[in-house]
Amino acid sequence: MAFGITRQEMEQWKTVVARGEIAFLTHYWIDPRFPDMRTVTKVGCADMEKLSRWCLDNGLNPRYIHARSQFPHFDLIGAKQREVLLRTNQLEQLERFGMK
Repeated sequence: MAFGITRQEMEQWKTVVARGEIAFLTHYWIDPRFPDMRTVTKVGCADMEKLSRWCLDNGLNPRYIHARSQFPHFDLIGAKQREVLLRTNQLEQLERFGMK
């Protein structure tokens, strides 16, 4: 379940993803499988080839792309989440969700 984002932010992310561009959306998150994680960043792109290349370029396995919806995305959590957000200059998301 997502917390800490607005409907407008979600719709903007969906629009960018649908255009085939890489888009980042960080939100608070609760999942019993990951009790120590409080945030997730969804890196989305409707162009599966582009998203797969993005994963490989960032040391991530494209096998874990959530491709079952019209908004394919890779979920970033933990140290890799912070590392990628820093490298891609997503400073607002880092600050907003206390990861800086």
